[in-house]
Amino acid sequence: MNPVVEPLSWMLGTWLSDPPGAGTFPTLQPFRYLEEVYISHVGQPVLNFSFNAFHPDTHKPMHRECGFIRLKPDTNKVAFVSAQNTGIVEVEEGEVNGQELCITSHSVARISFAKEPHVEQITRKFRLNSDGKLEQTVSMATTTQPMTQHLHVTYKKVTP
Repeated sequence: MNPVVEPLSWMLGTWLSDPPGAGTFPTLQPFRYLEEVYISHVGQPVLNFSFNAFHPDTHKPMHRECGFIRLKPDTNKVAFVSAQNTGIVEVEEGEVNGQELCITSHSVARISFAKEPHVEQITRKFRLNSDGKLEQTVSMATTTQPMTQHLHVTYKKVTP
């Protein structure tokens, strides 16, 4: 592992939602989902990730995103770059402190025919809890709604 990404080593592995994640937003009906997360490295000063969500009953694919997590060398500053199957591309920045990563969107771009209302800002918080499970909370603001929690999911590690 590149020593630059050592502060994020607690995120590495394959993770599976346990229990299913919960989603809500003022413009959506509440929903549940299963999610597989893969966070890996190939020796570069960056982590690779993919998030793959599935319907909990039918296992049909739902949300997908993939990208990279970079650390600014010799700091706790982190950049999270993500492309989503909804046509959104985002850059989030923030800090890692111990086993917690908090990031906020720096820029959000979308395809020209993305569904409205458009996402304008995203925040994420990842943390490794005392049971060794990874938690993620995602909040977002759209053109019609202020910043509101959208997703919360807890993952158990299935492979290192």
